[in-house]
Amino acid sequence: MATIEATKANFEELIDGNSFVIVDFWAPWCAPCRAFGPIFEEVSEQHKDIVFAKINTEVETELASHFQVRSIPTLMVFRDQIILFAQPGSLPRKALEEVIDQVRAVDMDEVRREVAEQTAGHDHDCCGHDHGDADHHH
Repeated sequence: MATIEATKANFEELIDGNSFVIVDFWAPWCAPCRAFGPIFEEVSEQHKDIVFAKINTEVETELASHFQVRSIPTLMVFRDQIILFAQPGSLPRKALEEVIDQVRAVDMDEVRREVAEQTAGHDHDCCGHDHGDADHHH
């Protein structure tokens, strides 16, 4: 499966519908982006279980600003709708493969737990942090 052109219209569907998505934010005028394109494409051929998506920041300005992409290329890796990796700059092929290996090795249950704790902590200031202690001191 080669790379997919991601747009505002299909982006959510791509992220929600696939457990592992790598997004390349790029633009036609950007030389490092053009150099990185073939690497991204080649690596996508090696990993059939991952969705490799490209977002043209010239066209998809809303997506680019939503993710605060300031320099391109920027790579973002999503697993189960969570961003695990985001880094501007072109990567050599070996580095891209390493990122993929690292993200594959991530324990998503652990990540979800952390995300849940973060959101729980931020949503309400009352009583978020005292539950643990309350149970132990009768």
